[in-house]
Amino acid sequence: MTLKQLEYVTKVAETGNISTAASKLYIAQPSLTHAISELEDEMKISIFNRTNKGVSLTKDGELFIAYARQILDQTNLLKDKFINEENRKPSFSVSCQHYSFCVTAFSECVKKYETNQYDFTLRETETHEIIEDVANLKSEIGVLYLSKKNKEIIQKLLKKNDLIFTSLFKAYPHVFISKNNPLSKKNIITLKDLEPYPYLTYEQGDYNSFYYSEEFLPKVDVKKNIMVRDRATLFNLADKLNGYTVSSGKIFKDVNENIIIAKKFDYDEEMNIGYISHKNFPLSSYAKTFIESILNTINEN
Repeated sequence: MTLKQLEYVTKVAETGNISTAASKLYIAQPSLTHAISELEDEMKISIFNRTNKGVSLTKDGELFIAYARQILDQTNLLKDKFINEENRKPSFSVSCQHYSFCVTAFSECVKKYETNQYDFTLRETETHEIIEDVANLKSEIGVLYLSKKNKEIIQKLLKKNDLIFTSLFKAYPHVFISKNNPLSKKNIITLKDLEPYPYLTYEQGDYNSFYYSEEFLPKVDVKKNIMVRDRATLFNLADKLNGYTVSSGKIFKDVNENIIIAKKFDYDEEMNIGYISHKNFPLSSYAKTFIESILNTINEN
C-alpha cells in the first residue's frame, strides 16, 4: 500500500467515476484501475461497487476511505511542518439545507484556514442528497433539521447509512417575507394571514415527500405554492410576489442584503437543527471550526 494508491482511491470516491478521477489525477484510466485492483487485492476487500454508471463505495470501502483520508491529512501536516508550508492544500466539504447561517459560518471557516491554495466546497442542496453526500464521503458533514413530523423517517435513513445526528440548536417557526410585504408590520403571523400569498418551498427532486421538505408547514395546508431550487430565487420571489417561506428565523443581513425579514409564526412546531456525520469517524479540524462558527454565528444573532 502506498500513499499514491490512497490518493487514487480517495479521488475515485469523491468523483464516483474512474474515468473522471483519472482525468483529474492526470493518469491513464487503465493505470488507475490497475492500482485500485492491486490495493484491493492487498487489503483483501472490495473498496468499490462497479456499475455501468460509475462506482460507489462498499461498506468496507467507506471505512477504508475514512482511514485513508486521515492518513493523507496527517501526511499533509508532516509536509507542512518539515518541507514547505505553502505546499499544503486544505480540503473540506459541507452539504446543507438552504441556511444563511451556514454561508456565514463557512466564510468564517475559510478565512481562518486561508492559505495560498485550498479546496473547500459548500453545497446547498436537497435533503436526501445531503444524506447521500455524507454517506458517500463527498461531504464530511451535512446540516439539516429534525422535527416531530420528520424525525422518525430521517433517523431511520441515517441509521441505515451509519450516520449520526448531533444537535446544534433549537429554533421556533418563523415566516420569511420581504420587508415590503403587507404583513411586515405584524409581530406574529398566523396561517390565516398567509392565505392570500404564495408559499415558497425548495424542490426536493425525486424525494419530494413532506419528510424531506426543508419547510415544516405541509403544502397541503396552503392554496398557493411555488417550488424553487436556490435561495436567491426564493428571496427574489418573496420580494416580487409577496411570497413567503417558513424556517428557523435565523437570517443574516450580509447574506440576504436586508431584503428578507423574519417574523414569528403562530404554529406548533420546533426545529432541531444539527449536523450529520459518519458514525465513529473523528471530525477534521475544518469540520470542528465550521461547527464552532455556526454556534458563534447563532449566538451573536
